[in-house]
Amino acid sequence: MKSADLCWGQRYIWLRHHHLPAHARHEAHIVLRFDMPAGVTLAMVRATLNYLVRRHEALRTTYHFDADRDPEQRVHPPAAVPVVQVTVERDGTATPAEVVEELSSTEFDLAVQWPIRACLITAGGAPKQLVLVLNHMAFDAWTVDRFEREFEALGAGLAARKPAVLEPIRHQPTDLARWESSAEALAAKEKALAYWRGEITELATDLFATRRGPGAEPAARGATLTSPSMLAACRRIADRHTVWPSLVHVAVYSMVMAAYTGSAEVAHLSFSGNREANPYADVMTCMFSPLLLRVDCGDNPPFSEVLRGAATRFRSAQDNAGVPYDELVELLSRESSRRGEAVRTGSELNFLNHGAHVSKARRTKFTWSPTPAAWAEYGADTFFRIYELQDAVVIALNALSTVMDADAVEKFLRGYESVLLALDEQGSDLRLDEIAAMIGFAPAAPTRMSEVETAATAAEAALALAAAVGQANGLGEVRLSDSYTVAGGRVLRIPRVLALLAEQGWTGITVHQLASGVALSKLAARLTAAVTTTI
Repeated sequence: MKSADLCWGQRYIWLRHHHLPAHARHEAHIVLRFDMPAGVTLAMVRATLNYLVRRHEALRTTYHFDADRDPEQRVHPPAAVPVVQVTVERDGTATPAEVVEELSSTEFDLAVQWPIRACLITAGGAPKQLVLVLNHMAFDAWTVDRFEREFEALGAGLAARKPAVLEPIRHQPTDLARWESSAEALAAKEKALAYWRGEITELATDLFATRRGPGAEPAARGATLTSPSMLAACRRIADRHTVWPSLVHVAVYSMVMAAYTGSAEVAHLSFSGNREANPYADVMTCMFSPLLLRVDCGDNPPFSEVLRGAATRFRSAQDNAGVPYDELVELLSRESSRRGEAVRTGSELNFLNHGAHVSKARRTKFTWSPTPAAWAEYGADTFFRIYELQDAVVIALNALSTVMDADAVEKFLRGYESVLLALDEQGSDLRLDEIAAMIGFAPAAPTRMSEVETAATAAEAALALAAAVGQANGLGEVRLSDSYTVAGGRVLRIPRVLALLAEQGWTGITVHQLASGVALSKLAARLTAAVTTTI
């Protein structure tokens, strides 16, 4: 069986998967729907899926951390993809909606299951729609687009009784993983890590320092705003400043966030594909990692200045994108240990071009989303998404209640649209104080949360944690006064540490907590032992 280390672009999803509890892991699933052309049979659908699985090793790969070393990916021989069939007829069986909900909300066991599930919806025995549930370990936006094009080309060929011609596969994920262990790749990585080390040293400790509070129910809120007007406005602004529309959004986001927090610098993790960072850009796997982006908003700058600064920093970040996410987290953890408090990077931003989709919106529409409970389990403070559709821009915000209440979420989205449209006016170059006045956020009422003092660490829990950290990382001695990374622990091996603790009956700490820079002695105090009852 072919095997290799995890690719660098898979590691963010790997750690996110193991941080989330099982009931929330569906948050990273991708659901695709394909309408079936007339004349397509079940056998044709199966043949198409099986061909794609033979063609792409990522679709038949499992991921393992069952040894005291870095996790690895294992490629299995080709085999048939299980296809669940469900009919639209009311025949007493589960409905298509029920079956799809079950498939899309159930976690993938990455060590056992391949990262693809299939459900064929039929009517009168004929295939009408294929629903695929994909795991993010094998897919990013580029990969999804390629997969959709290949599936549609194969399906059209079958329906027309003509063979489809696809681009040849030159590389597989294991080829990429081996290149990433080469001297060339490691030298480039070390150079990039030096850049990120400098960025993290200058990073503000907590963007939401003036807003962070104890929180309330619900734990998080989500909302969207659809704006047809923002689409053309953003493009005109981008043309005027000769930048991509995505950078206009980064600058507007940074200024609106600075208006809310009062921070002189707005940092966030920007989701970005890293396919240009290596010579294996055509590999079918997840190949993105969050880039840390710091945007200067100090001294009441005008929009044009913030935009120029954001563009410069984004170029530098892209030039140094070729780093594994776990090693970026290790730098943050060590910086947290140096400062004696956690350096937070809990705000995330994602720009997605969905030009094939339409909203059919004629005017601005604000909508509250269902409580993002699964997302809230991950622990990020906010998650801001920009969807550029064919006829509108949709902006979406998830926010923990510890940093934003309902009024702040709504004002953020409505204010964002107002600011962007105002910047589209001829000669407009709003300064930060003008943006703050335009939106009218409620004044900050700082309620800095104090660290909760825990009870003295039980000796048994401390010994268990030290033993698990040592075993997973091959360390002879582990000092509990050190943080996990300072003690020599690798972030990529944290899931193995947690598994070893669970085998001994200990739970209570997460991937994020072990990577946070907090001393192991304090983390040991959070551990709880499973209670066993003898009958």
